[in-house]
Amino acid sequence: MGLKAVFLDLKGVIINDESIQQELIADILLQENLRSDSYDFQRFCLGRSDRDCLKDILKCRGRIVTDDYLTKLIARKTKAYQEKMSQLDPAIYPNIAEFLSYLQQRELIIGLVTGALKQEAELILEKASLAQYFSLIVAGDDLATSKPEPDCYLLAVEKSARQYPNLHLQPSECLAIESTYVGIEAAKKARIQVVGISRTHPLHMLQRRANWTVDSLADIELERVDRVLSKL
Repeated sequence: MGLKAVFLDLKGVIINDESIQQELIADILLQENLRSDSYDFQRFCLGRSDRDCLKDILKCRGRIVTDDYLTKLIARKTKAYQEKMSQLDPAIYPNIAEFLSYLQQRELIIGLVTGALKQEAELILEKASLAQYFSLIVAGDDLATSKPEPDCYLLAVEKSARQYPNLHLQPSECLAIESTYVGIEAAKKARIQVVGISRTHPLHMLQRRANWTVDSLADIELERVDRVLSKL
């Protein structure tokens, strides 16, 4: 046993695009003649898929929409996001490439587990020259559920086990890195140990939820994590 795989979220762990996401959600609501609210963005969107985010915000405003209509809203937001990101350098957090390179040197599986759509995730990884580090991506359009449900992490373990059958990977041999409450909850429901990184929420709030908490990726002690997992 011990550490065999590390799964990272995208938003809040690799890229800081919260202000862009909030702006695009506000634009969608404005086009729907509805008001935007930063509290509802924090409540319904952080760490979750666009589908669940928009569905719950609209429901909170008294709007129940069909799946087809919701799909059209998501497509509109995705197009706007891609247009913005094509004009900008992605706001990647410091030392990401160094951390991923270190994981690679340790011969660990590296996966992305995100509520973002796969095309958005791939665009960011390509623009940031990070795609080569990831052996798998589980994105928001891969599943009908969203964090805090554990399905995304269970799928990441399943895909990793198929890709590397000789490792016989189990959730107890994985580590998740998350910045949101729902992400931490999803990993723990999947029986995966999780590091909470204090970018979306204060460190002391994450300490109540995550197995480990850090201010930056450089603070993660993988040797210590490996020792703990080896005893599980």
